[in-house]
Amino acid sequence: MCGITGVFAFTETGRQSLANLQASTDAIIRRGPDSEGHFVYDQCGLGFRRLAILDLSADGNQPMSDAAGRYTIVFNGEIFNFRELREKLIKRGCVFHSQTDTEVILQLYITEGRSFIKKLNGFFGLAIFDKEENSLFIARDRFGVKPLLIYRDEDKLFFASEMKSMMALGVPRKLDYVALSQYLQLNYIPGPASIFKGVKKLLPGHYLYIKDGKMVGKAWYKIPYDPKKVAKTKLSYEQQQKKLVELMDGAVQRRLVADVPLGAFLSGGIDSSVITALAARHTPHLNTFSIGFKDEPFFDETKYANLVAARHNTNHTVFSLTNNDLYEHIHDMLSYLDEPFADSSALAVYILSQRTRQKVTVALSGDGADEMFGGYNKHMGEFKVRQGGVKAEAVTALGFVWDALPKSRNSFFGNRIRQLQRFSRGMTAGVKDRYWDWASFASPEDARRLLSADSRRKVGKKAAAKRRKDILEDLHSDGDLNEVLLTDMKLVLPYDMLTKVDLMSMANSLEVRTPFLDYKVVNFAFSLPVSSKVDATMKKKIVQDAFRSELPAELYDRPKHGFEVPLLKWMRGELRGLIENDLLRDEFIEAQGIFDVQAIRDLKAQLFSRNPGDVHARIWGLIVFQTWWKQYMAS
Repeated sequence: MCGITGVFAFTETGRQSLANLQASTDAIIRRGPDSEGHFVYDQCGLGFRRLAILDLSADGNQPMSDAAGRYTIVFNGEIFNFRELREKLIKRGCVFHSQTDTEVILQLYITEGRSFIKKLNGFFGLAIFDKEENSLFIARDRFGVKPLLIYRDEDKLFFASEMKSMMALGVPRKLDYVALSQYLQLNYIPGPASIFKGVKKLLPGHYLYIKDGKMVGKAWYKIPYDPKKVAKTKLSYEQQQKKLVELMDGAVQRRLVADVPLGAFLSGGIDSSVITALAARHTPHLNTFSIGFKDEPFFDETKYANLVAARHNTNHTVFSLTNNDLYEHIHDMLSYLDEPFADSSALAVYILSQRTRQKVTVALSGDGADEMFGGYNKHMGEFKVRQGGVKAEAVTALGFVWDALPKSRNSFFGNRIRQLQRFSRGMTAGVKDRYWDWASFASPEDARRLLSADSRRKVGKKAAAKRRKDILEDLHSDGDLNEVLLTDMKLVLPYDMLTKVDLMSMANSLEVRTPFLDYKVVNFAFSLPVSSKVDATMKKKIVQDAFRSELPAELYDRPKHGFEVPLLKWMRGELRGLIENDLLRDEFIEAQGIFDVQAIRDLKAQLFSRNPGDVHARIWGLIVFQTWWKQYMAS
């Protein structure tokens, strides 16, 4: 696993940015603590940091050039089918000087041009410079497992794995207020936008080709969802299950190749348990790792993880944390964030990655299954809204009751009331508005109220509407739940779930591999009807049924708690001083000029009331933003 960065200058002024290449590479040292490399030729500069996963020969280091010196590549990621691709290239006359997937990518580009990218099975961000053609090719993997940022002006183009590198290269630090508004709603920033104007996230499954000052962008992969073909599927449900097991077993096997210690995250949920069961088939005494909360039994699922570990005879380690353990890591985690990102479970992933890294260098995870197979409570809610019926109508009719009762994620009763309120609201909304509401912690109006008058004027209404429209383009009133899952794959997965895992694992120099996101598995998942994924009694139906014989019975028929941090109690205790006397104090808010002082006061009042609802998630979003602002904007 690595980090990449680069400069492609169009003018003499742009060439001056090449002087910042070393600083840009240094900024991502945690992505690659083992080695670094640089390439500079004329107007192009490429930087690279490496975390050693495979035992590579010295000539496998990056940046890597072909024998003639015409092409040079920097590559961040893993290609799991590179050995098969290498053998085919050898038969066509290619000569290799290393055993690396990097050289295979380079030779494929030389041999086949830009279309080669479709042959890769893996996750990556990469850039290839052609000295003779004076061109640059930049690409990102299908689902956005690895990040890639882009900035372009009239003088140059920058790219990098992290915003830290982009800032070191010298991108203008001007807030994108539309992005800020969406952040205040979602607690993360959807691509292609970033927190800075002009800095874009290259969309998953896209590439850029730059030549003679012109840039061409293209989608090289799209999830092949066709509702007409899904309706005509010929596979029985039993055949679908068998196919899923075969595809997942192959995906796991491909991700078990490493010359360093390897293990798996095991939360106790279905997804990580499936990965563990499959990996244990091929790895005796697999290392598995769980995280639990000593002080918060509502969130602790280590009981179920222990059952899976015993079933598959893994070498299991449980990291049991107190609220004090969480508090001790908060500043380290926040200081690593170079763009506001406020999924609170990132803190737990940070600690899990840190402690896992002490034992292994690569870990498998179950990420992606919920989004494509329908594993979230909102997916069951969407199913029931579409089904309608007496129960759904009764919940809607009692909306005034749910509005009045206290709500909180931190207790069974409070969380249930919160869910009923959101369901009631969703019953009366259209599919697009309902999706956005259920994906958000705050409405667009609530986010707007948080902003100062000056900030509100900077949120372009047309730009905001356009970005939201683009995100929701796959949702139609006559569609089905698969369209909701497809939207999750384009929004929630790359910009929340995968961003979280990438940031927190890379902060601790740990590589995380995601077998559910093998493109063969994803393509298959979107060939399946909704009836194979969600019904009136079960979420993620086919995953649960296909692997039922592999998993303990206790994992079934229990509530899904997720992977959350118990923030509310924490904010009313250890974090209270940070909230009231530092980051959200009136004087700081007023001097900063971004937020409305009274709106922040109202949020704090709700936080300490009997009916906090989801306000702690919104407060966390503000804490993250303010910490980021002080580190990168106020100095």
